[in-house]
Amino acid sequence: MIKKVYERYPERIAAARQVVQKPLTLAEKILYAHLWQGNATEAYERGNSYVDFAPDRVAMQDATAQMALLQFMQAGKAKVAVPSTVHADHLIQAKIGADKDLQEALNKNNEVFNFLSSICNKYGIGFWKPGAGIIHQVVLENYAFPGGMMIGTDSHTVNAGGLGMVAVGVGGADAVDVMAGMAWELKMPKLIGVKLTGKLNGWTSAKDVILKVAGILTVKGGTGAIVEYFGEGAVSLSATGKGTICNMGAEIGATTSTFGYDDSMRRYLAATGRQEVVDAADKIAEHLTGDAEVYAEPEKYFDQVIEINLDELTPHLNGPFTPDLATPVAEMRDKAIANDWPLDIEWALIGSCTNSSYEDLSRAASIVEDAVAKGVKPKAILGINPGSEQVRYTAERDGLIDTFKKFENARIFTNACGPCIGQWDREGAEKQEKNSIIHSFNRNFAKRADGNPNTHAFVASPEMVAAVAISGRLDFNPITDTLTNQNGEQVKLDEPKGSELPAKGFDVEDNGYQAPAEDGSAVQVIVSPTSDRLQLLEPFSPWDGKNITGAKLLIKAEGKCTTDHISMAGPWLKYRGHLDNISNNMLIGAVNFFNKETNRVKNQLTGEYGEVPAVQRVYKAAGVPSIVVGDQNYGEGSSREHAAMEPRHLGVKAVLVKSFARIHETNLKKQGMLALTFVNAEDYDKIQEDDTFDFLNLDSFAPNTPLQILITHADGTTDTILANHTYNEQQIGWFRAGSALNLIAEEAKKA
Repeated sequence: MIKKVYERYPERIAAARQVVQKPLTLAEKILYAHLWQGNATEAYERGNSYVDFAPDRVAMQDATAQMALLQFMQAGKAKVAVPSTVHADHLIQAKIGADKDLQEALNKNNEVFNFLSSICNKYGIGFWKPGAGIIHQVVLENYAFPGGMMIGTDSHTVNAGGLGMVAVGVGGADAVDVMAGMAWELKMPKLIGVKLTGKLNGWTSAKDVILKVAGILTVKGGTGAIVEYFGEGAVSLSATGKGTICNMGAEIGATTSTFGYDDSMRRYLAATGRQEVVDAADKIAEHLTGDAEVYAEPEKYFDQVIEINLDELTPHLNGPFTPDLATPVAEMRDKAIANDWPLDIEWALIGSCTNSSYEDLSRAASIVEDAVAKGVKPKAILGINPGSEQVRYTAERDGLIDTFKKFENARIFTNACGPCIGQWDREGAEKQEKNSIIHSFNRNFAKRADGNPNTHAFVASPEMVAAVAISGRLDFNPITDTLTNQNGEQVKLDEPKGSELPAKGFDVEDNGYQAPAEDGSAVQVIVSPTSDRLQLLEPFSPWDGKNITGAKLLIKAEGKCTTDHISMAGPWLKYRGHLDNISNNMLIGAVNFFNKETNRVKNQLTGEYGEVPAVQRVYKAAGVPSIVVGDQNYGEGSSREHAAMEPRHLGVKAVLVKSFARIHETNLKKQGMLALTFVNAEDYDKIQEDDTFDFLNLDSFAPNTPLQILITHADGTTDTILANHTYNEQQIGWFRAGSALNLIAEEAKKA
């Protein structure tokens, strides 16, 4: 597959140059090389043109794969059209340690794992079994390649940009399109260039680059854009360091992030057994990075340019409660005191798809080794989640795991997501005490890690996490501060040291991969009708072609409303394959504008207050449509399409907000819902608790035509507002059919 992609590159790039008539960025090269139509015949307008692409592969994690594959079963296809994989990494809870936690996960989730194994076997999909590792680390080690395009049903699919891909997080319906052999539609992204000069030194790591960028761009500054890193500083970074930076690009809302092909990628590809890819990539290396003219005068070719001098960059801590609140370590003490953030740290966690590579573990282990040698005992519990079985096995062989175990209170968890996605059974979390933790993950929203809304989570590099674990203090600055050892002496930690790649090479006994059957036609995929974990899907009803009238307000969400607020993870992960059961978590984390409470809204039919899903089920049973109103960047965070499928399943007709996060808006469209934005953001303030909504011109739904909505208030007064939408003709077709999947199934029947 990779050879075929590379064979067409010269011709496709030449065609792109012909229509664009200017030097090309790396992102543009990859996009134009993956046009569904083949060679480019027109130049697409960034931020405006909808474009059909042909991704090279699809990756899914177990929590999102269930719904994606349940949808694929409806598409009428015998086998996936592109290489695809499923990775069992989300359903493993961290509690005691790797072996016991993995066995507990197998006991609890056996039905789901068997379903995924069999459905992968049937449709020609590779299956990475529980314990094999975290999807994005496994993809980087096995599948990512320079100049490729992939999509994945997880927002951190962007991690593969560390090997020079355009890798984009999507909802399951997008994955179904591509697996069914259809085009994948994306609005042509804008381009943000980040020029890195200098070289990292001392305590500063690749993680600090993206923590700094997040502070500059905020959680929505990258929305609708690809971030392309370049410059001498970019070349100096390791491939896994590049992956870390791209991974957290999801936290600035970026479509994806990427780096040009260079020697660090060659080294990583060779070390992970892919010299063939290096040999093939070297033949077209000029096409696998941006043109020299672009990088010489970036302001001419990017929509925005940021420059960061790595020589001057210092370690950062981002948080709490949002990943873009960036604080240099040296400033944390004053900032924490001013904001009343707890300074004592009880837990420090290393891992997640963002920072669980061999290099990450080796740098963190060097800090632990140094502390032990100097007679310093850790104050906090240190938890470790290796990124893959290959990383874990190699790290154990090289003594890194033994180094961590020199701390009596270190916990080595399973090669899985664990605490990063709320899969952490943290002792005492139910008390909801105010506390601080530090981790090397990517997200730190309230309740994200341990379910406690009062846990202040701070994001840092693995080496900083290790240092803070040793000190037990959020305000510890290892560059300047000392620690008291067992002899009462003041000692200072040495700067971290690490290995970009293992000196003896990677090794593994069983990487956990299950190849699918050559012919899966005889494989039976069985879903019990009485299961509370899995449920076969029924197609959503098509639109009747009429205006929606008499719609009630379900909730007016105030402030940040992420996909975690709309469809929580943690204990709800077990219902990811059962749409009706998981719909009982719909919007339970959203703050109701009118009473400032969560999961308590007014039922307009009874006048009483109830839980959001319960009130919506009353509306559905009564045949009453409803709408959800939201604030800025609604649906930021995870790619989980459950946040769109649940309101669709329960009868919500439209979501009207000030602005959307990219993936969530697409997910709503795919499920046949109306994703609308206020033409005037101030109209959000006009929405009252007892409002009823009538659409006035939905019956003539058309691209580039705002929808008129009549709002009738409880006192009989009215307001007519305008709502924008970004639907093109194809997407309006999804709405008419009831969902994009309905349209695919219809076309499959015709074929």
